[in-house]
Parts: sequence; structure tokens; C-alpha cells
Amino acid sequence: MFRQIMQKEEEDDRITCIIYDSLMYFAQDVADSFKLPGISVRTSAAAMLLVMAVFRRPDEQGNISYQAFAVNSPSVLPIKKTCVQKKTNVVYVDAVDYMPEDKTPVLQSLKLKNIFESMPQSARDAMLEYRAALTDSLKRSSAIIVNTMDFLEQEILTNIQKLFSAPIFTIGPFHKLAPTISSTSIFQEDATCISWLNKQVPKSVIYVSFGSMASMNENELHETAWGLANSEQPFLWVIRPGLVQGVDWLKLLPEGFKERIGERGCIVKWAPQKEVLAHVAVGGFWSHCGWNSTLESICEGIPMLCRPFFGDQPLNVRYVCDVWKVGLELESELDRGKIEIAVRRLMVDTEGEDIRQRAMEFKKKTDHCLGESGSSLDCLNELTEKILSV
Repeated sequence: MFRQIMQKEEEDDRITCIIYDSLMYFAQDVADSFKLPGISVRTSAAAMLLVMAVFRRPDEQGNISYQAFAVNSPSVLPIKKTCVQKKTNVVYVDAVDYMPEDKTPVLQSLKLKNIFESMPQSARDAMLEYRAALTDSLKRSSAIIVNTMDFLEQEILTNIQKLFSAPIFTIGPFHKLAPTISSTSIFQEDATCISWLNKQVPKSVIYVSFGSMASMNENELHETAWGLANSEQPFLWVIRPGLVQGVDWLKLLPEGFKERIGERGCIVKWAPQKEVLAHVAVGGFWSHCGWNSTLESICEGIPMLCRPFFGDQPLNVRYVCDVWKVGLELESELDRGKIEIAVRRLMVDTEGEDIRQRAMEFKKKTDHCLGESGSSLDCLNELTEKILSV
């Protein structure tokens, strides 16, 4: 269908290039068929490209091959050897073996091997072929746009460019460079929480939201509730429908919780997140560490309490806690005592002062990136010139 649409558009007007979300990998095939430049857009961290670079499409016999490489500072050195397994076999163990940890602090901290280990272990899994097809399209693209900033992933970006022939443009954060006029949220935002925030002391509120897809069980939610209550910090908590399957969201709260917190807590089904994080009352963000949420927090100088669930979130946590050091991770099972300690450390304890200061420094760096002489605008202008020259 996309090819048919392109055919019709080509008849009506001249098309210069195709810019597509990298998940829609088939768009590159269409671009190639029309002899047009295909520009892939990555909405996750640039570091995920190091993982994607290993995947290759199945050959005619259905074998999956991984391009083995070693990540050696200061550059990524391709290795001619490949790791090939039949589709009937488990493949990821060997793939991990061919992806050694780097000796540099940044790549050691990211623990890229863990990303492989979190993926499905069956070579029959459709996602394996999907990832390989996605990577193939990236390697054939004319340019790659990444929703990041140079200063956040500088060392990684240098390494990635060794693996992809297409130029990489760091044009982020998207939500700052191209703010939307209306909300793009899939849930109805409850703006009443802003009125509640207006009554709170500056930097006193911890905002809690686990995104639109994560789920938890009832016990985890109860531990979260009592951890927040016992921290004595004001909090704005998003409990979206479906966070705990099969239970009405208001009935999820433990008995006595609402009486304990009084007006100190505000609970909504969904919040206008960017507005919340920019509010003067917010001083911390307990997040699932999706990339968009991570960037939104970085932009506003908000330190993070991290609880990843799946996908690229564990990688993002490594950035936040181990590389950038602007957050804390809640590890293992959720426990009200550990939550209480972590919230207080992030928000008020002297032990967390360095984290809070560093988060504000990152906000200043972000502001510079988005300024007239900043790297994000420079990359945007460079990309525009590239497109216009076609």
C-alpha cells in the first residue's frame, strides 16, 4: 500500500526523499525502488544502534548471521568472522559471545550484553527476523536521524558511525525542537494535577509515572504506595487504567493509604507529563526510563528514580545512573522500605545533592544544544541542506 501511495504522489508532484520511522523498515525498500534517498528516524538512544548493528537478515537457506565486532576504544573495529546458526537452534548465546564488553567506562557501564540476554531466545521468534530486517534498512539508508544530543552520547556516536555508512544526525530532543500544538497522548490528560502542583513548595514533589505500557502486580503497587507515603514527600502519582490488570484503578489503593497521605499526594489516571516536569514544584521523577521520558526529565533538570521494565529501558537506566549519574536505580523487588529511602535520598538527603546538582548541569547543557550555536540546530540545518541538494 505504501508503494502505491508513493506511486500516486510521484505522479502528482516530485518527491525529494522519504523520511521514515526506522520501525517501518519497508519504507527503505520503497525508497530504493523509486531511486530516492531514504532517511531513517530513530526514537531510542543512539546506543541501541550498537545492538542493532549486529543483526543481519536470514539468507536464502533461512540461516541467521551476526556480524561480529569488537568495540575497542577509540573506534569500533569490524571483524571478518561471522557467527551463523540454523534457524532451528538457539542463537543469542553465540551472538553475545561475539559482542565483548568494551574496556572504556561508558561502554562497560551500558552493559550491552544484557540487551541481548533480555531478547527472546528462540531463532524462530518473528522479532529476530524483524530486527534483522530493520538493521538491514538502516545500513542501506542515506542518513539516520537520532533523537538524542551530542553531549549525551558523544563516545557512543563516534563508535556507531564506524558501523554505518550513512551520516548520523543528532537532532534532539524532538519534543523541544518541534513542540506539538495539541497533546499526542493516547490517554486523556488530567490537568487538575497542575492546580495541585501550584500549591506545593518548589522542588518538593516527586512525580511517579511508569509510561503507557508497563504493568505491575497488586503487591508491587501496594509497596509503591506505602513507600511514597512513608517518605513524607509530596507526590504526584499516575495510576493509569491497566497498570494492574483486571482491577479498577481506585480499588487498587491499600486500605488506610488515602487517609495517611491526605493532601500530600495527588493521584491521576494520566498527566500532562512535559508540563509536569517543567513545573517549579517538581524535584524528582520516578520513571520506567523510556527514552522519551528520560529526555524530558534531562531537559528540565529533574533527577530520576529508575525502575525499568523491558526493551531499551534497562540500557537507558545504565545511562542515567552509571554514565550521566543523574539518577538512582530501584533494583530487585519493590520494597516499601527501600522506596522510602530512595525517594528521600533523591529529593532531600545530602547524599543525593550531587545527583540533583548534576541534573541541573545537564539542563544547562541541553539549553546550549538547543540554542543558535548548539549541536542539535547545527545538525538540523546540515540535514536540511543535504535534502535540498538532492
